[in-house]
Amino acid sequence: MRYDLDDLRLFLHIVTEGSITAGARRMPLSLPSASARVRALEHHAGVALLVRGRRGVRPTPAGTALARHARDVLDRTARLESAVASYTRPATAPLTLLGGGSAMHGLVPRALTSFLRAHPDTDVTVSESRTPQTVRRLADGEAELGVVIDDEAGDRGLRTEPLGDDSLVVIGQVGGVLSGRTALTYSEVAEHPLVGLDAGSSLRRWIEKRLGPHAPVVRHRTTVADLGVLVSLAAAGAGLAVVPRRAVDPRQPLDVCALQDPWARRSHLLAWGVKDRATSPEAVALAEHLRRAARYRPASGAAHGAPGEGPEPSGQDGLPAR
Repeated sequence: MRYDLDDLRLFLHIVTEGSITAGARRMPLSLPSASARVRALEHHAGVALLVRGRRGVRPTPAGTALARHARDVLDRTARLESAVASYTRPATAPLTLLGGGSAMHGLVPRALTSFLRAHPDTDVTVSESRTPQTVRRLADGEAELGVVIDDEAGDRGLRTEPLGDDSLVVIGQVGGVLSGRTALTYSEVAEHPLVGLDAGSSLRRWIEKRLGPHAPVVRHRTTVADLGVLVSLAAAGAGLAVVPRRAVDPRQPLDVCALQDPWARRSHLLAWGVKDRATSPEAVALAEHLRRAARYRPASGAAHGAPGEGPEPSGQDGLPAR
């Protein structure tokens, strides 16, 4: 026989509530309609499914079996509908978010996680690009939002706002050459073996541009593409590393020193593009998730010499409450 999914839902509600009246109310159906559906189920099954009494109903052994299998069928149906729905394209084009390598470590992933959960019908295309390219693309209407470095943002008529500190620090193994130091210059850092980012990374190119033609010669023991890997190498004693302070988890055992060079002090800005969708509700919501992610601080732990990284009250998805 063929079972109607609504009949199965009704039967489960009746068994759960112990009452045809209460089960009908959850559908919602009238009592006569619900009773007729139950009688039709019993007729097609050829066996009684409910024991009716003065205080309600309870399932017969056949009704208990039907309820168990009906629950499994409805669960599988829900998973099937969800799987098919995941291939449905949203009605609107995806938002475009741009940012440099520093922003892509922690800030953007954290904002994306909470935004995509809260907005299941909005997709986001994320691209890594250096600040000059990000500013140009925003000004040309190729993206809605971008995370840029303050001293490279220039004046292209874009709307911007401060997003958070992105100053650089030097990190190394606990008890190593940084032990007892709170600040030093890049020239002092260059006297020691380093681990660094790949030559084409946005952060390394930014640093080399500030150092200019008279930059000290450094020895890179290795270069990697990922900031997280770089921090782990420094913590293990492979060499010193220059990274944004926000890339350092205060729970990770590290010695952290400020860089005294003026260029090491920098900030992230949130910039809006000129295209119409930059002011859409979806773009405004994504901007708010970026603000919240920028305010996030993990709980202080074992890291050394990393002031200002204490906990903040958290909201949904581990982000700070507004």
